[in-house]
Parts: sequence; structure tokens; C-alpha cells
Amino acid sequence: MSGQTAEPRQTGAEYRIEDLAHRSGATVRTIRGYQDRGLLPRPQRRGRSNVYGDDHLARLRQIADLLDRGYTLASIKELLEAWDTGRGLGGVLGLVAEVSGPWTDEEPARISRAELDERFGGVPDNDAVADALALGVLEPIADRDDEFLVPSPQELAVAVELHAAGVPLQAITGHLRELRGQVEHIASRFLEFTTEHVFARYLGHPPPTEGEAAEAASLVRRLRPLAQQSVDAELARAMRTFATLHLQQHLMHEPPPAHSGEPAVPVAAATLSAVEELVGRENAAAFITAAAERELQARTLDALTASRHRSRDDDPKTHQGR
Repeated sequence: MSGQTAEPRQTGAEYRIEDLAHRSGATVRTIRGYQDRGLLPRPQRRGRSNVYGDDHLARLRQIADLLDRGYTLASIKELLEAWDTGRGLGGVLGLVAEVSGPWTDEEPARISRAELDERFGGVPDNDAVADALALGVLEPIADRDDEFLVPSPQELAVAVELHAAGVPLQAITGHLRELRGQVEHIASRFLEFTTEHVFARYLGHPPPTEGEAAEAASLVRRLRPLAQQSVDAELARAMRTFATLHLQQHLMHEPPPAHSGEPAVPVAAATLSAVEELVGRENAAAFITAAAERELQARTLDALTASRHRSRDDDPKTHQGR
């Protein structure tokens, strides 16, 4: 099907174009533009007047929803034509909702400016707030100059802990910008990988059928956590490797790699002497590395055990029969 979309059945309320614009939130000019593009059916004639109905209002809301999800007008037209020719849009919209919905269970929170200042040492810093707004760590709230939305309370909590440990706010925001670029690259590569090997058969033309779209949405739900799980595992591996190397370099007075820019941190001579006396000077570095690895393993096991206990305590099944 090409050109105009199918003529809707005129049911329910009837609207003039100005009324339709008011109800839908679109402008009169936008509605006429959609008609010219074939996205919106032509109105019915009532004497000398054009009359729109609830089907037109529903279509305008569908278009607005798809635009909010990042679709172009050209791709929206293809989806709507597929729906009008009987191939169904419900499965496609379900797939859109699955992909564009939240990719985390974390709930946004609100924070006042006074609380924000207090969490970062009690000293107001307008430049830091501006940086946080630019990065999306904070979002403005309409008509509230003294309160912000926090999309990720965990991300803000990390910044608070780093600042409390002595990291300047400017360094934190600079690090976040760098990290964000690297993570976005990882996300892009994961999407390219899964598109090539999993989702390629659902893409292209014509648009997927109702059943294919539902199957693709189910795959998205299954694969959704894999990217984060892979990154978590690789980050843990890399942190263990590099943390051990850094500890070894610092304790043994070995200079760090030239690219790191980090100064060596000397350790009391008595501590080094005790290690050398215990295992010999030639084995001291290996001993420190092994000790660090053991400590990391112990802390990991403790964290996993604590997490397991918390999960059991939070599971209602563990409380049955008590």
C-alpha cells in the first residue's frame, strides 16, 4: 500500500481541526502536514466543514508516541501502513516498548538543592551542579529551582563517596565524561553484535509480522541483562589484575608505568623487612601479589555470601512456615 492510509471508520466524537489539535497536543499545521505525508487519513466532509473523529485522535497519539521513541516520520509511515493492511502493529509496538523502556530496575529519586550541597560537604558549587545537569546526573524539575530529579541514585552515590574520599568534583565529572564515552562504545558494539547474529532476520522490509515482532521482543527480554553481566564480569577481572599490579608496584617501591601518571606510595620499611625476612627478598613481590589476591578473593566471597543472605531474607518463600 502506498500514498494515503486507509480511511478510518468515523465513530464517537467529531472534531474540527482546531479541536483535534487541542485534544492531541499537535498544531493545526502539523496535522495538515501529516495528512500531506499520508500519515493521517483525510477528514470526512460535513457540508462545508471537515470533520475528524476519535480514530484520527488515536492515530495522532500513536505518531507522537513513536516520535518520542526516536522513530522518523518515514519509518512511522511504514509501520502504520503495515497496520492498515492487516499485518498488525501491536507486536511491533510491544517490541518498541521493550527496547525503549528502562534497562534498569533502579528508580529515580528527587533531591533538594540543600540536601545536595550537604552531601557534597555543605559548600554550594554552582559549576558542579551545571556539570551534573549537562551530564544528566541531575535533571531539572519544572517550576522548582530548589529541587532536582536524580535518574540514577546509585551514580550520584558514587560521586558522593568519591568526593568524600578527596576527589575534586571537577575530576569526578571529567572521569564520568570519559567513562560514558567508553561505555557507549561497549553498548554500541554489543548492539551491533546481537543485531548481526540474532536480530537481523527481524529487520528490513517488509516490517516484521505480529508473531515475529512478539518473538523479537521476547529475545530482547532474555538478552537484556547479558550486556551488563558481561561488563560486570570483565570489569571485576580487570580490576583484580590491575589492582594487584598497582599494589605490588607501590609496596615494593617500583615506579608505576610511565603512562599512569600515579606516584609511588612508600610503605614502612619495617613492613617490607618483615616480608623479606619471612619469604626472602627475591620472593617478596610474589608474596605480596598472592596476599593481595587472597584478600580480594576473601572480600568477593564475603560479598557474595552477604548478597545471598540478603536475597534469602528478601524472598517471601523463606519466611513461609515461620
